[in-house]
Amino acid sequence: MRIAFAGLGVMGAPMARHLIAASHEVAGYNRSPDKARAWAEAHGGRFAATVAEAAQGAELFVLCVGNDDDVRQVVSEALPHLAKGAVIVDHTTTSARIAREMAEAAAARGVDFIDAPVSGGQAGAETGQLSVMAGGDADALSRVEPVLRAYAKAVQHMGPAGAGQLTKMVNQICIAGVVQGLAEAVHFAQQAGLDTDAVYQAVSKGAAQSWQMDNRWKTMAEGRFDFGFAVDWMRKDLGLVLDEARTNGSHLAVTALVDQFYSEVQSLGGSRWDTSSLAARLQDRSRCPSGD
Repeated sequence: MRIAFAGLGVMGAPMARHLIAASHEVAGYNRSPDKARAWAEAHGGRFAATVAEAAQGAELFVLCVGNDDDVRQVVSEALPHLAKGAVIVDHTTTSARIAREMAEAAAARGVDFIDAPVSGGQAGAETGQLSVMAGGDADALSRVEPVLRAYAKAVQHMGPAGAGQLTKMVNQICIAGVVQGLAEAVHFAQQAGLDTDAVYQAVSKGAAQSWQMDNRWKTMAEGRFDFGFAVDWMRKDLGLVLDEARTNGSHLAVTALVDQFYSEVQSLGGSRWDTSSLAARLQDRSRCPSGD
């Protein structure tokens, strides 16, 4: 397919690279032109200086940008230039509201819009093992799913426009709770004077096991927090979750608390640390003479 890809950051760049490896023609656009030019030269893509240039005649327009406003701007600039019957796939994590708005705007021009946030982080993007949760027209998704499989191990249709973003919110709620529990467990083990490696071996084969435990227990214990998905991004995502919860009447006490804990991590200088840095606020407290 003739594809345009907007947003060549830590997630978008490897995803777009996988599309080229799958023999698609890909025009790459990034707000920083030098980044897009370097990506094109490194991987054999076509450099596009503007959204309109990237979108010209594209059958599939993929974007992975920053927030609701970015999505609105990029989609509005792309729509007049896409091929008839094109599909827009938005991998940005946004509100469900903007997904519905963009779906309506796209439909008015004969284009399908799929909100398709991903899970798997930078590592999943690099290895082509992302999970995609998609909202929008099922037939449109089925047309482009074989293409998305270049970087996705799973693509799940969740319902109408916005359903993909709502599912991603569920994902982030789960992560927030699990990571906080894991941070407290590591902290407790250290305060109790236990060998954290031995503790991991003891508890990781039973009901406490999780992806986060298998991948972040050791690095949490060592105070290493440089694994991709930044605290700033997580706070943005949790803000979307809490906004939606106020609308639909959900009660998310733990999620709201963990969001505040991440604000403490930011105050420690951890805005760009990864989400497992919830452990850092506990480690910092344990060094205080009062212990609080």
